[in-house]
Amino acid sequence: MVVLPMDGPKAGLSKEMPLGLDDTTEEEYAYQSNLLQEFNSISNIDNAWIFNSDSALVSQGMFCISQPNLLANKRKKFILSSTIFKGSDSSVKFQWAPFPIEMSGVSKVVPSPTGSKLLVVRNPENEGPSHFEIWSSSHLEKEFHIPQSMHGSIYTDGWFEGISWNSDETRVAYVAEEPSPAKPTFNDQGYKKDGLTDKDIGSWKGQGEWEEDWGETYAGKRQPALFVISIKSGEVQPVKGIDKSLSVGQVVWAPSTEGLTQYLVFVGWTYENRKLGIKYCYNRPCALYAVRAPHHESKANETKIDSTEKVQALNLTPAISSAFFPRFSPDGKFLVFLSSRSSVDSGAHSATNSLHKIDWSTDMKVYESAKIYDVIPVVMCAEDGCFPGLYCPSILCNPWLSDGCTMIIPSIWHSSQVILSVNILSGEISRITPADSSFSWSLLTLDGNNILAVSSSPVDVPKLMYGTNVDKETDGKAWSWSDVSSPIFQCSDKVRSLLSSLQFSVMKISVKDASDSLTKGASKPFEAIFMSAKSKKNGDSDPLIAILHGGPHSVSLSSFSKSLAFLSSLGYSLLIVNYRGSIGFGEEALQSLPGKAGSQDVNDVLTAIDHVINLGLASPSKIAVLGGSHGGFLTTHLIGQAPEKFAVAAVRNPVCSLPLMVGVTDIPEWCYVESYGTTGRDRFTEAPSEEDLALFYSKSPISHISKVKTPTLFLLGAKDLRVPVYTGLQYARALKFKGVETKILMFPNDVHSLDRPQTDFESFLNIGVWFKKYCK
Repeated sequence: MVVLPMDGPKAGLSKEMPLGLDDTTEEEYAYQSNLLQEFNSISNIDNAWIFNSDSALVSQGMFCISQPNLLANKRKKFILSSTIFKGSDSSVKFQWAPFPIEMSGVSKVVPSPTGSKLLVVRNPENEGPSHFEIWSSSHLEKEFHIPQSMHGSIYTDGWFEGISWNSDETRVAYVAEEPSPAKPTFNDQGYKKDGLTDKDIGSWKGQGEWEEDWGETYAGKRQPALFVISIKSGEVQPVKGIDKSLSVGQVVWAPSTEGLTQYLVFVGWTYENRKLGIKYCYNRPCALYAVRAPHHESKANETKIDSTEKVQALNLTPAISSAFFPRFSPDGKFLVFLSSRSSVDSGAHSATNSLHKIDWSTDMKVYESAKIYDVIPVVMCAEDGCFPGLYCPSILCNPWLSDGCTMIIPSIWHSSQVILSVNILSGEISRITPADSSFSWSLLTLDGNNILAVSSSPVDVPKLMYGTNVDKETDGKAWSWSDVSSPIFQCSDKVRSLLSSLQFSVMKISVKDASDSLTKGASKPFEAIFMSAKSKKNGDSDPLIAILHGGPHSVSLSSFSKSLAFLSSLGYSLLIVNYRGSIGFGEEALQSLPGKAGSQDVNDVLTAIDHVINLGLASPSKIAVLGGSHGGFLTTHLIGQAPEKFAVAAVRNPVCSLPLMVGVTDIPEWCYVESYGTTGRDRFTEAPSEEDLALFYSKSPISHISKVKTPTLFLLGAKDLRVPVYTGLQYARALKFKGVETKILMFPNDVHSLDRPQTDFESFLNIGVWFKKYCK
């Protein structure tokens, strides 16, 4: 606090300073805050759709855009439309609507297959009915309120989410929370036998039996179940025949023939004794199921249904431990799906995907144990320059080109995201985004046989790209990509100027001290993305920030990140390390890390840092380190194992103590697998042994805390179920006890991701100011 002199007209007034800030630091906060907001205001495209018109040369595009709203602490959602004109010479021009339209309170928008109708879903913020709105091109056609007695909120989270129109656009299948179970009622006399009535006072609802949920981001959400609504009447029916032990999601309508039974295909997740956290966890067993859809039509139509058919849902993929993202081929002859069986079988939370298909019976008879054909198998170790394996974050609802057998899907290829074409009959894979570019590409949607995508790099703001197949003789392998002028990713002149002064490259880092016991894939170089200023006077190097991703089986992509671009614009070089164990590099490299967490990954980061120091690109006395989750695990390991190496550190919800984490996390089996290796999957128990706890401690950053001297900033979410706040707090308190400079920011309403607009903004503002204080 600064006290003014006790004279003059302002005598007795004082200026309140934020906790821990002096005048100089406050000025730095103000400068960085303004700069961060310049980056923060850039919009994102969440979804895009293109609808064909009567003319083959004209289409209509619709884009769902979001932008952080700091004051409301939410993301504003907008719809922006465009008319797409295509020339006979493969040229394309987008004519944009003058302004976007805000979609306030909207949870999800889902166009019908023909694009003639738009479903708008609104979930209530508090207990109340979910809303369905059916829009035509000119007006609101229908509006339905679904009472809580039917179901709770509709799942729109991208994992359990399943909202699917049937082919004639009369019904929608979707996933929602089961209705709340009845709870006991009490009054001053004790248990009330007949429950509450509107006239009752002095009574209360009891808690009832506690229900398991699926962990991080699903706290308090009830079991996902399947429903169908009639667009004509608004009647909602729960889908019968699904075992209560199944959590359902990702529903699609099976191809149908008039008068025959209609089926729904969905993903079902099972659990034995406990629902472990499922967010980002592909190692949870799941299968595809088919179930008969309920009927809203007349009794006359129902007589056409084979009454001998089973109502019970059938498991279509019992021979494989993982099956999700079901998609039917346009002719209805194949059901294609992704699998993470390598993740389920090894216990790693994410691993190399495989793509499969099964035959779909043309007579609409669903049967169990269909033969599963491999389209893309798991790649263990690819030759240099070759396809490294499938790492597919999502699949479009309609991913098909007009030949009916070619899918367009995204995948991770080393440190970049790319777009692939896959022939499901031959299994042939082609990389259709430029192979000579280190940019990352995000697939938005298809426009017939053309592709709309977003391309970006760490130093290039995203831009829309339109891909056209220009060489029919190469079976679709030759693609031409053109820039689309767009108002969506507008940024200030200041941001463009700052980015224009930066450059990036993807470095290959040789494995240090590779032993003969390593597999071929684990011996190959890993990668790091290096961002730096284009030129420096006097040959001086900027301070370096090592950026470490979580997972550990995740990856940092060569795409634009507003927060990392902000840190780089403060005058730092960034070394973004994809250590061995990251996805995108083949299964052998990925599976080399479990059992070696805290050693192999730590050594890879140190090797990458030494690599840029040896190249003269970084000063050994000006190195900062930043990581979240497993990246926080690495960060706190590094400042303990190499205490002289780092000038400053910052961690976001870090894993600091496995013995403490294993008893409170929603992913306790992660502690076993990353500590023991694949065998840890079978060792997992809810009651760890003394031997387990001893190993967990030896693998934990807290075992090295006596050596730490690095000033460290902690950013913690109080509602984190993945890495509960206690592990970070224990470590931070221990540092304070040792006299190490420590700062803790606690976000009381945040979960593991720390991605709410205010939280994300305040986090990176404090990281920037903290780093400037100790590393400049």
